[in-house]
Amino acid sequence: MKAIVNVFLKNGVLDSQGKAVQHALSGHGFGTVSDVRVGKQIIIEMDESNVESAKAKVAQMCEDLLANTVIEDYAIEIQA
Repeated sequence: MKAIVNVFLKNGVLDSQGKAVQHALSGHGFGTVSDVRVGKQIIIEMDESNVESAKAKVAQMCEDLLANTVIEDYAIEIQA
């Protein structure tokens, strides 16, 4: 089973990397881009047969290690 975790800054948290990318895109002629948010994606292969159990384990991984839940949110997708 594969778990795909997307980690991104919470709304209201300044994303300086996103602002830098937005500025660079504008400089390359993409002036219609109004906002950019940069995050990270973590792909986890696991030996798990139950989707709900896998999702619960990955959520615990996010809470414990993969995301700084003070400033970051995360989304989990499980591919069976």
